[in-house]
Amino acid sequence: MQITANRATCIGAGQCVFADPDAFDQDDDGIVLVIRPEPGVSDEIARAREAVQVCPSRSLKLVETE
Repeated sequence: MQITANRATCIGAGQCVFADPDAFDQDDDGIVLVIRPEPGVSDEIARAREAVQVCPSRSLKLVETE
């Protein structure tokens, strides 16, 4: 599983960072940075899913990888 972020549509609300501070950060302009693109254990995946769900601009996605 991999986290992807569309930085062009991110509005800088920071909800992803609150939901999963180990996977997300924000740059100086407040735009999302994915710092852990591949969550491994179930707890990390659950937090990443929560971050995707709470993103107000729908700029985050979880993509299944093989």
